[in-house]
Amino acid sequence: MNIDPKIKQIKPSATLAINELSQQLVAKGKKVYRLGFGQSPFPVPGEVINALQENAFRKDYLPVRGLVDLREAVADFNTRTLGIKTFGNQVLIGPGSKELIYDLLLATDASLLLPSPSWVSYEPQAILAGKAAHWLETTSKDNWCLTAKQLEENCEQIKGPKVLILNYPNNPTGTTYSKENLAALSVVAAKHQLLIVADEIYGEVHHQGKHQSIACYYPEGTIISAGLSKWCGAGGWRLGTFTFPKTQLHLLDAMAVIASETFTSVSTPIQWAAVTAFQGSPAITQYVLDSRRILGVIANYVHQRLTAMHLSMPVAQGGFYLFPDFEYYREAFAKHSVVSSSTLCELLLQQVGIALLPGVAFGRPTTELTTRLSFVDFDGARALEALAQTPDLVLDEVFLEEYCPLIVEGMEVLEAFLSRL
Repeated sequence: MNIDPKIKQIKPSATLAINELSQQLVAKGKKVYRLGFGQSPFPVPGEVINALQENAFRKDYLPVRGLVDLREAVADFNTRTLGIKTFGNQVLIGPGSKELIYDLLLATDASLLLPSPSWVSYEPQAILAGKAAHWLETTSKDNWCLTAKQLEENCEQIKGPKVLILNYPNNPTGTTYSKENLAALSVVAAKHQLLIVADEIYGEVHHQGKHQSIACYYPEGTIISAGLSKWCGAGGWRLGTFTFPKTQLHLLDAMAVIASETFTSVSTPIQWAAVTAFQGSPAITQYVLDSRRILGVIANYVHQRLTAMHLSMPVAQGGFYLFPDFEYYREAFAKHSVVSSSTLCELLLQQVGIALLPGVAFGRPTTELTTRLSFVDFDGARALEALAQTPDLVLDEVFLEEYCPLIVEGMEVLEAFLSRL
């Protein structure tokens, strides 16, 4: 039996591959600074874990669209955190936002628009779904954010129905969009009747708590994609949410048909536990505030260290990532046969155990020396506990040396390596 040609075009997810390779090297006794894999470092909040335990006895299948209580909790969460009034009948629950995005591509007849750089799985999903994917160029001077002018130019050139995936705070850059950016993009989107998937999975970990959805400006054409993985530390629970505008409920119905013939429904105990997460509590609110505070301090520290090494990148505003460019060292790296982001990452991992992801995996040109750095290689539970015991604790380099030692050490190792080139 032959393999479908579409599958042959796709390599395993770069993020999962770097995690597996790092684990293999560690198993062989090599020290690896795991700055490639972007999983939340923080534990699932205790009361959410308790809710999972209390609902472990539930074994019945749930509705394809999701547990009614959960859909209503998600709608209330959107209203509370985004200021967008939504209702349970607008929400679809899936096994991670990754699956929901893929199912949307299956359900529509649209081609996909992707700002470059974008998350590694969007384009492969389009290929699997048999849809064209078009990369929209962005620039570092615009913080790698898509501008209204760039969107307009591409919409004029690319004919037919189109879906734009707008991920922010962004993976891989850590940057986000201003209100002015979002308003301008929404004007172009409305003009061309785009469907926007606002991948806001990192919205709750905007470091200043100032995330705003483009659905505030383009409510009729925006699907909000979110879940538990980033702000609730529950990536492995695989629970994602789509919130549809009232004008697009036919897409929800179509995706529910796909779900009924594929994953059926998300794990029953996890859906019940997720109700507790989305309903929130003072403890969960504090957990999110402390998580943002810790991530913001680490982001600024790593950015300062990297820029001192002559690497260029925008400041991270949310999430777990920076997108450093090693262009300053191009001539020095060429002596080591490094001429691409892939060979750069291979050299760093093999020589000094620094695990990064190549920019090419995120839609950047092969020869560009951009990389994604994920600053989550630390014990999040221990860091949160320190804040719980001393709420006014100063988060400075002393704190980072105590609670994020591998990140600090990783910066020292990288700096020493670059100085030897």
